[in-house]
Amino acid sequence: MSSGTGGGDRPVDAPLRASAAYDGSTAGIAHARELARSFLGQVRSVHGRRVSEHASHAVQLVVSELVTNAFKYAPGPCLLDIELAEGRIRITVRDTAPELPVIRAPEPGRVGQHGLEIVRALSQSFEVHQEPAGKRTVATVILADGPADTAADQRS
Repeated sequence: MSSGTGGGDRPVDAPLRASAAYDGSTAGIAHARELARSFLGQVRSVHGRRVSEHASHAVQLVVSELVTNAFKYAPGPCLLDIELAEGRIRITVRDTAPELPVIRAPEPGRVGQHGLEIVRALSQSFEVHQEPAGKRTVATVILADGPADTAADQRS
């Protein structure tokens, strides 16, 4: 895990980032979720930011879905970046597949292929960008729930 400045004197809005590369093995999905859990722990302990239970679960599920899709549809490795930015967690997954994903309309009776529906439902924003060697998928999740969670309330 890398970060912008060191120690407990870090400003609340200083960058905090974690990154990892995965080879496509199914164990990588669990490792990516663990990286997300560890990162959220750093957000709490280093930044003193409140992370709601909903946000914690949402971040882990979004990471899991995006990494799973990269493993399923792209040959080669994928890269995961998780970053604290302005009260949000930005999750970026880069993979080698040049094709952009097709986000299907909700179909409650459909078995499978609901991953991007889940990501979109849990994320404040969701974007996919083609890159020279594949694509970059970015989702953001708000740290705390509701309007009562002000900046002053973010400390735990």
